[in-house]
Amino acid sequence: MLHNDVPGVREIEVLASVQGRTCVTIVTPTEDKPQHPDAPLTTFRNQAKAVLERITDETQRRVFADRFVEFTDPGFWRHQCRSLVLYATTDTVVTYRLANRLGAVEVVADRLHLKPLLRATTFPQSAFVLALAENSVRLIELSGDAPARERDVPDLPTSAADHAGRAAITGRSEFGGLSGSDQRQLRVRQYARAIDRALRAVLPDGAVPLILAAAEPIASIYREVNTYPELLAATLAGSPETRSAGQLGTDARPLLDRFYADRIAEWHRVFAERRQQGRALTDLADAARAATYGQIATMLIDMDTVVAGTLDPQTGAVSLQAGEPGYGLVDEIARRALLSGARVLAVRRADIPEGAELAAILRFAPVSGS
Repeated sequence: MLHNDVPGVREIEVLASVQGRTCVTIVTPTEDKPQHPDAPLTTFRNQAKAVLERITDETQRRVFADRFVEFTDPGFWRHQCRSLVLYATTDTVVTYRLANRLGAVEVVADRLHLKPLLRATTFPQSAFVLALAENSVRLIELSGDAPARERDVPDLPTSAADHAGRAAITGRSEFGGLSGSDQRQLRVRQYARAIDRALRAVLPDGAVPLILAAAEPIASIYREVNTYPELLAATLAGSPETRSAGQLGTDARPLLDRFYADRIAEWHRVFAERRQQGRALTDLADAARAATYGQIATMLIDMDTVVAGTLDPQTGAVSLQAGEPGYGLVDEIARRALLSGARVLAVRRADIPEGAELAAILRFAPVSGS
């Protein structure tokens, strides 16, 4: 089992607001390697040592050293995913277990390094499959390329008839005047609503895609009552009752890949349209200024490249003088955009228009001369 923690948008905004103090970011690869089971812990210990060497204040160094002790327990590393991201200040420490494969990173700065989380929320590499039929329902969890597994869901009905408290969902009932087919449809809709309520107790806050595997008419009925915002438009058609969790996971992967590809393609279409309206840009200096003044609506950033430099706190003017190692212009532009409510997606360079380090769509066209 892979333990995956996908942060919500609000969590990332809170992390982006941390500034003006000593902030530590450590990213540790944690994928299981049977021949080297202690490798993640060894890597983390070396990273923690490197971080402490960068902290010049003796009091702060002791505080961080105390915080890192918690994560030197071998038991902690037995319940991981593919990457661990640790954020620490002298006041607090939080960790996220991610399904994305990330390289080792240590950053000490006056802000937290958010790119790892942005990549995880852009393409989580995980999803849920709702295998739905009148006589059965299962929630299947996908995480990276690990085997799919069935997830326990409290209060999940076992069937439409079970939810109705009957042997069958047609026949005489309290629904006066309804035909047999109308009674069935009403029972199925009630069943679907009960499933939706049960799922909202276990699904994350709109961060992970949900794929519906169902035949008609129950597929359409469920979509009518669904309240989870990340339900994909595409349905895994046909009855799921004869397919194992592994088969459903394999069948769902192409839908998930297509969803991500379509998302980027749609972003490019809107970018090209806004470019003609003077509301899109790829220049770093322009993006820095736009982020500082809250003009960015959505943005793609290169998840790998670090552009050395800093931004003026008030104007967003760019300086190419290198700041803290591992934290640069693109990171700070993304942070400022997030704090103004922008949606920031971390992608590969090939997915960014013009092969730039970033591309931004503005909320409105900038005033001439600003």
